[in-house]
Amino acid sequence: MYFLTNDISFPPVETADENGFLAFGGDLSVERLLYAYQQGIFPWYNEEDPICWWSPDPRFVLFPEQLHISKSMKQVITQGKFRFTINHAFEQVIRACSSVERKDANGTWINEEMIGAYINLHKLGYAISAETWYENKLVGGLYGVKMGKMFFGESMFSVMSNASKFAFIKLVQQLKLEDIKLVDCQMHTAHLESLGAVMIPRKQFIEMLDEYI
Repeated sequence: MYFLTNDISFPPVETADENGFLAFGGDLSVERLLYAYQQGIFPWYNEEDPICWWSPDPRFVLFPEQLHISKSMKQVITQGKFRFTINHAFEQVIRACSSVERKDANGTWINEEMIGAYINLHKLGYAISAETWYENKLVGGLYGVKMGKMFFGESMFSVMSNASKFAFIKLVQQLKLEDIKLVDCQMHTAHLESLGAVMIPRKQFIEMLDEYI
């Protein structure tokens, strides 16, 4: 098990265990987080634990051109009941991701330390949020990190049916227009699989990082 020091470095991702766990320790500084994403590594840990760093194999990703929109979601979009924005409520979104229960998650891993770290990334233009509004109320959204031609999705929330799917679909469509080549979904969820996300070997994912960042 690898323990990080103050130096901003990580062990080779190939040394991660079968679950993708790579190392623990370190901090959530802007410099370390950006370096981690460039290496295909992300933080994920419980509040009572030290910071844990992951690089799963295979990796769950979405190619923007393979985005799948079901007939029911197409109807939701054309109905026009939701409004979509980007970066209008970043802190609200990340705090909602921290507090709103999700079917695919047990508890929350987004603590105050994590919230502060990604707000710092947002202030520097790296972390972005996508929001779904209904009658001027925030009802769904997601946040993540954009670097080069990659978007690294971190978490999403919804307090109204289809609200997070709506935000994800609209964001991916926008990212495609910006020539983003890959959306990193990190680990499998049925929610994102229904939208077209697939598993690829970590080796392929790292090669894409090298090309697009």
